[in-house]
Amino acid sequence: MRRPLRHIPIKHLQHETIDASGHEEVVFCHNKDAGLKAIIAIHNTVLGPALGGTRMWNYATEAEALNDVLRLSRGMTYKAAVSGLNLGGGKAVIWGDPNRDKSEALFRAFGRFINSLNGRYITAEDVGIDVNDMEYVLKETEFVTGVHQVHGGSGDPSPFTAYGVLQGLMAALTHKYGDEEVGKRSYAVQGVGHVGMEFVKLLHERGAKVFVTDINPALVQKAVDELGCEAVALEDIYDVDADVYSPCALGGTVNDKTIDRIKAKVICGAANNQLATNEIGDELARRGVLYAPDYAVNAGGLMNVSLEIDGYNRERAMRMMRTIYYNVGRIFEIAERDGIPTYKAADRMAEERIAAIGKLRLPHLGQSAPRFMGRRQS
Repeated sequence: MRRPLRHIPIKHLQHETIDASGHEEVVFCHNKDAGLKAIIAIHNTVLGPALGGTRMWNYATEAEALNDVLRLSRGMTYKAAVSGLNLGGGKAVIWGDPNRDKSEALFRAFGRFINSLNGRYITAEDVGIDVNDMEYVLKETEFVTGVHQVHGGSGDPSPFTAYGVLQGLMAALTHKYGDEEVGKRSYAVQGVGHVGMEFVKLLHERGAKVFVTDINPALVQKAVDELGCEAVALEDIYDVDADVYSPCALGGTVNDKTIDRIKAKVICGAANNQLATNEIGDELARRGVLYAPDYAVNAGGLMNVSLEIDGYNRERAMRMMRTIYYNVGRIFEIAERDGIPTYKAADRMAEERIAAIGKLRLPHLGQSAPRFMGRRQS
């Protein structure tokens, strides 16, 4: 017997962050037989369909999972807007252990929930998810990006995200030090997973001194053995005397407990939601620490997979990554012009674009049939 889909309008959810978040729709997904517990959050579709990855994480509570997906999906709206993409913001989280709970049934059940949204939400990879998982999702819906090249996709978006972070880093170095010589600086990189490791490779290629930490000792050892990095204990990464702190794991690591320990004068990394609060962003500005807003810096993966919608081209994707350099530089200009912290400048840049286009468009209502070109299912 087929289980009904649970589509719960945002107005029926009771959560302290809902009123402020402005989400259009939140879908709770549950299939007991497949072991699926997931949440899909669509924040804003004024610019286009909501595109954002799916994260698999062993959350302590459902409330924690909801908090995460609401924050992440809102960030995707701003990321797409500030990057000049005709996309909205959405995100999904699957509640489970990615090392233990994955199965074909789980991801195919999840794919059916995505398909039921008729293109209002398009998914991709995020933490705990890889291209193989997306293969199962693709069996149930075409509203998925980041799939293997044989399906007309672009594959793993991590290298593109990392390359985009490099572009944002060079913009930050230019603004802070007057040059974009990556190899002249030292870096404290927190997290060497898919994106973090690719980012470290780019730093290594440019001759930079890199300190790394991660919850997975094997990944740290790989960075040490293959890329000449120096290993640091998890909690000690904040105390490293480096020029740049690069959070490339989960968010919220720049907070009231770590801000006094971070010695770097530039913060630029791949993680989402790096600032625990807006007040932390204000304090960084007061201290003269240059923060490169996360959703502007880590937009490379989104830019890359967005090209799959109209037919993927790798050369076009690499050219697109370079725009991150100019977008981040523009954010720094707005911050100086208006006398505001960089995180506010990024928000202002994104909100102005959403407001302007919003006068021309209504929220994206999905589509009756997929429009992905060059895509075939297996």
